[in-house]
Amino acid sequence: MSSAPAWPTVAAEPEDSTDIRRAAAVHRVRDFLVNDAGTVHELLCEISTHRAAAYEIESTIATLDGALDEVAAHRPGRVPQLAAFMPSNVILYSYALYLLVPALYTDRLVFRPSSRVKDQMGRLHALLAERHGLPITLSGASQREFLQEQVRPADVVVFTGAYANAEQIRARLAPGQLFLFLGSGVNPFVVAPGADVEQAARDAIAIRVLNTGQDCLGPDLFTVHESLLDPFVDALVSELKGLRYGPYTDPDADFGPIFYESALEDGAQFLARNHGGIVHGGHVDFRGRRLDPTVVVGAEVTPRTHVPEFFAPIFNIAGYRDQDTLAATLTTGMFTERALGSSVYGHAPRLVEALRRRTTVTLDTTLLSIDNGNAPFGGYGRMANYIADGEDVRAEPVLISQAVAAHRPGAGR
Repeated sequence: MSSAPAWPTVAAEPEDSTDIRRAAAVHRVRDFLVNDAGTVHELLCEISTHRAAAYEIESTIATLDGALDEVAAHRPGRVPQLAAFMPSNVILYSYALYLLVPALYTDRLVFRPSSRVKDQMGRLHALLAERHGLPITLSGASQREFLQEQVRPADVVVFTGAYANAEQIRARLAPGQLFLFLGSGVNPFVVAPGADVEQAARDAIAIRVLNTGQDCLGPDLFTVHESLLDPFVDALVSELKGLRYGPYTDPDADFGPIFYESALEDGAQFLARNHGGIVHGGHVDFRGRRLDPTVVVGAEVTPRTHVPEFFAPIFNIAGYRDQDTLAATLTTGMFTERALGSSVYGHAPRLVEALRRRTTVTLDTTLLSIDNGNAPFGGYGRMANYIADGEDVRAEPVLISQAVAAHRPGAGR
C-alpha cells in the first residue's frame, strides 16, 4: 500500500478558487451554528435531550473550527466521490464528520440517512445546504439502490452502524475502494483502588445518561474493584436519585424518553433477565417510552460473559478482584472484537497498559473529554471500527482525511 495519494493534494492553505469557496462554505455553516443555532437545536431536540443537542452543536462547531488544520495536517488526495451511510443518532455531528469536512477535498458527496431519522436528517440537510451550497446530496433510495447507484462508483465509502451490515456492504465493493466502518464498543469503565469514588460516580452518570443513554460512547460495562464496589454503588445511587425526568425540550431534564424503539425493548429485556441484580431503578413505561436509570450488579465478569450493547441508561456493574485477571478478560474474545474505548479511574498500571494495546484509554475522566472530530478515534477491535481497501482490513482508530491520505485509490479498479 502506497503512502502517496494519487489525487492532487489539498494545500495547507486554500489556493485555488474551489478550495477557497469550499472553505468559505464550511465556515458559513460554522457561523450559522454559532450565531443562530436555535432552529438546529429545536430540530435535534426531536431525537435528543436538550443538553445532548447543545453538546452536539458545540462538538460540531469545534470540528468545523479545526477542519482546515486537519486537512492541512493529513493532506488527503482529491476524492472524486464519497458515499456515506449515516447513523441514527448525532445527526449534526455526523454531517460535519462525514460530509462537511470531507467536502474540502471531495468533488461529490452523497449520503443515505438512517430510516429512523430520515425526516429529521432531511430537514437538517435542507437547513445546512441553504448555507453551504456544497455538492452534498441526500439520497432517498433504498439500500439496494443506494449500493448499486452510489456506493459502487464511489471512491470512498463510509458506513456507521452494525458490524454485520458493514460486512455485507464490504463484500460487494471492488478492490481499491476505501471502506471506513464506524461501529461501537463495550467501552469498559473501570474503578480501581485509589479512585475518587464520588467523582467516578458522577462521571459514570455523565457518560451513561448522556442523551438518556442513547450514545455509542456509553459504557456497556462498569467493573469495580471489590473493595470499592459498595461505596461506588452507594455514590452512584445517591446521585441518580437526584436526576430529573422530562421531555427533550426541557433544559433542566437529566433524562427523557427513549427515542429508539428497539433500544427500549432491548433494555427492558435485559432488566427482566437480570431483575435479581437490580439495586436501583428498573421502572419501564412502554406507553411513555420511559426507562429510568437503573443499576444492575452482577457476578464478576469473565471472558465468556455476554455484555450487550445498551442504548439506554443502564449501569451494568460487575466486581473484580485483581487487575491482571481483569486485564486478561478485557483483552480476550468478545472484548477484543468490540475494543473501542475504555476509562480507568484509580491506580491500575498493568491494566491500563493492556487496554492501551486495544483501545483508546482515558484516565480519571470519560471518553467524552477526548472527543475530537479532527483526530482519529476508536480502538483495534474489528467490530468497533476498521479501514478496508479490498485487500487489507485494518482495525484501528479512524479519521477520514488520514485514511484517504494513506490510501492509493483506484488500485485494481
